[in-house]
Amino acid sequence: MSDTTAHLALPFIMASQAQKHVTHNEALRLLDGIVQLSVLDRDLTAPPGSPAEGDRYIPASGATGAWSGWDGSIAYWIDGAWMRILPTPGWLAWVVDEGLLLVHDGSGWIGTTPAILQNMALLGIGTTADASNPFSAKLNAALWTAKTVAEGGTGDLFYTMNKEAAGDDLGLTLQTGFVTKALVGLFGSDRFRLAVSADGSSFFDGLIVDNVTGIVDQPRLPRFKGYTNYDNYVAVDTWTKIGINNTDYNDQSAFDAGNNRFVAPVAGTYLFGATLLYKVNSSTTARMRGRLVLNGSTEIRGSFGEISGAHASEATALWLQTMVPLTTGDTVELQGYFRVADGYFAADHTSFWGAKVG
Repeated sequence: MSDTTAHLALPFIMASQAQKHVTHNEALRLLDGIVQLSVLDRDLTAPPGSPAEGDRYIPASGATGAWSGWDGSIAYWIDGAWMRILPTPGWLAWVVDEGLLLVHDGSGWIGTTPAILQNMALLGIGTTADASNPFSAKLNAALWTAKTVAEGGTGDLFYTMNKEAAGDDLGLTLQTGFVTKALVGLFGSDRFRLAVSADGSSFFDGLIVDNVTGIVDQPRLPRFKGYTNYDNYVAVDTWTKIGINNTDYNDQSAFDAGNNRFVAPVAGTYLFGATLLYKVNSSTTARMRGRLVLNGSTEIRGSFGEISGAHASEATALWLQTMVPLTTGDTVELQGYFRVADGYFAADHTSFWGAKVG
């Protein structure tokens, strides 16, 4: 029969043994040093100067002094001296200064966090994952960085997301208070889409890129093309708003046909253009002018033009084009003018167009 227990090497009290209390107390000291093992540090190679009763350490490689040769053992300060305790495979030790749980594998102490995680059903970081969100994280920052060439990597970093079929959805959902405000990705097709929402239920596409052609579309871009469906009479020497009362297209309903003007739905830079077609009233000596006017009173720089040569009815045309920054609610209208003689701005071919470009 052995003199000690099989696992913790605690001494047995033998038959007819004198001073049995000595053996018993020795076993209690070992139990106190081993059970619920918690060490203060595992990085020291020399014993601390003033250890407290019961302090325990794992001497680091190259230990010296009283710890010489004790690398990886348990150094236990008891009754004014260091006691060496030899760990065996499966022992657990909590390292206080690192907040780390270690396990002894028979060769040394290793972390209890596995080096490889495979085929996990759920993973939660700072929160609880569930079947709907198998990977969940609650944190304030995250970093992905490339493994460098010096570390054996390529220096590149790719983040790959894959969906099963073109008709499926793949993308990022951006939320405020768990209400979806934007979607970025491939939704319902392989075209790239950026869509936004005010309430998380109704979405507007702000950007679509065709995956076959690369053509970019901005479906919600304010743009219009309007025209007048009647001949607009304009007297001599009088700037007059042209009655642009119909539209070929009018995205975002930004053109107000009832008041013959464009109303900026959002601030930005806009490009405008117009065509004014002359129609004679009584004399082709008329000389037509055109301009674009901001908020009913201010001529937009670069929009003024005149045909100073001879006019031919329903053939002479004036083209205007300019770019202007607008704030939300600003209006732009087309005005015409005749000098020398009055005339008309002809139906159908007198037009006004514009679009937000920046």
